[in-house]
Amino acid sequence: QVQLQESGPGLVKPSQTLSLTCTVSGGSITTNYYYWSWIRQPPGKGLEWMGAIAYSGTTYYNPSLKSRTSFSRDTSKNQFTLQLSSVTPEDTAVYYCAISAGGLGHLEVWGQGTLVTVSS
Repeated sequence: QVQLQESGPGLVKPSQTLSLTCTVSGGSITTNYYYWSWIRQPPGKGLEWMGAIAYSGTTYYNPSLKSRTSFSRDTSKNQFTLQLSSVTPEDTAVYYCAISAGGLGHLEVWGQGTLVTVSS
């Protein structure tokens, strides 16, 4: 069974770049038709899909975040990463990675999430 684990700093200063890594076990990030997403949930608010990187390496971005977001992957480590630049306190959220199979649809398996606080 595929498992995902987010990691990264829990505190980031305003204007800096937030970087998170999702480590995958029990499956390969290059498996055909798997899509690896990032989602976040600010305190007291709903879930926001940030985008995804596909099994092929193709990236998909939420238009509202596209100018500040970058996805990459390390196939040798079976990891994929999120970078969000120019953060503000409004980027404070629990960040999740998740997998969907067959397309950017139903997110089937989620990591436990990691809280990132943006504060000076």
